[in-house]
Amino acid sequence: MDQQTQQFVETFAEQSHPDVLEQFDRASLEELVAKHETPFMVLDLEEVDYQYKSLQAALPGVKLFYALKSLSHPELIKRLKSLGSYFDLATIGEVELVESLGIKGDQCIHTHPIKKDKEIKRALEFGCNRFVVDNLEELKKFIPYAGQVELIIRVSFRSQQAVVDLSRKFGCALEELPVIVELAQQNGIEVVGLSFHVGSQSLSPMMQVNAVRSSIAAMKVMNSVKWKFLDIGGSFPVSYQEDVLPIADFCAPVVEALADLPEGVEVFAEPGRFISAPSMIEVISVVGKAKRGARTWYYMDDGVYGGFSGQMFDHASYPIAPLKPFDATGEFLPSVLAGPTCDSIDVIAEDIELPELEIGDILIGKQMGAYTIASATEFNYYPKPKIVVVEDIFDPETEAL
Repeated sequence: MDQQTQQFVETFAEQSHPDVLEQFDRASLEELVAKHETPFMVLDLEEVDYQYKSLQAALPGVKLFYALKSLSHPELIKRLKSLGSYFDLATIGEVELVESLGIKGDQCIHTHPIKKDKEIKRALEFGCNRFVVDNLEELKKFIPYAGQVELIIRVSFRSQQAVVDLSRKFGCALEELPVIVELAQQNGIEVVGLSFHVGSQSLSPMMQVNAVRSSIAAMKVMNSVKWKFLDIGGSFPVSYQEDVLPIADFCAPVVEALADLPEGVEVFAEPGRFISAPSMIEVISVVGKAKRGARTWYYMDDGVYGGFSGQMFDHASYPIAPLKPFDATGEFLPSVLAGPTCDSIDVIAEDIELPELEIGDILIGKQMGAYTIASATEFNYYPKPKIVVVEDIFDPETEAL
């Protein structure tokens, strides 16, 4: 048994014994299965509350701008609005979505470093005047809007400790900052802050700590700028198959580094995954099975072209557990979990060991809110999984979240 399979079996056994999905209210899940045809996703708004409040407690005084791209369901956005969240926008579509939900432009920041002119105009029409740039060509697009905008310059800090490196595509070198600031000042454009994003699903806070320190040092050197903001991006991790630091422990050294900020500089963060991932699960069922060589193939009614698309685009490996109890001490067999499409790449889990499953059995994919339905397709004309919104699927008698 290879290491990946062994880890899956151990995780599977933990989740299957003594109770299935012990942190969930099993009765509620079974009731949902009785009401809704699989596949479907369940968005738990109570979990949105929990994640948002946990991160806010870990980053006291930091304004949280939720990254809509991770999961943009209107009910999630409305819940975050009620909690006092701000919002990180990147497109006209996202502008129009939050506008339709009663969110104001001054509660948002436009963080895409590359924009069309019409995207700038639409954001300003909405009332959002804070934009991110990372190069001279992008800065030049704002010359016609001098006096109307506040610009934040994104700096690149590459991190090998992040699952998704976001500084490869965006961000300038620290050495380029003076040139960008000088051109802005020559054209009457107000530069007000620095931003960075060390990568999504960062497994260590130290790169973020180093980026904070470097950004603060740059601000102190470039004292001709009236600095208002430092945007520390996202990166806050959640547990998929691997353990991650508790959010308070992850943020503690970041908060310590922020203590050296010049007076009056406000701190932003852009959480997406940390809030959205744990807030949604997917319910799928076995629709077929076949013995192929030494392995049993189970064909599920959703796969990597649908709700599990994050396995392809987000490098995520989602915990999966059965709804019905299995004896964790029983026999585990070489198995494959495959999606429903005609494409052979559509495999959720390969070379794993599972107890015997039957057609109609229900499995639950956990931590499936971030970058899943957002990148799902309708390949083969399979519809995207619908989303069922609930207030609580967690067992009130447990504290495991």
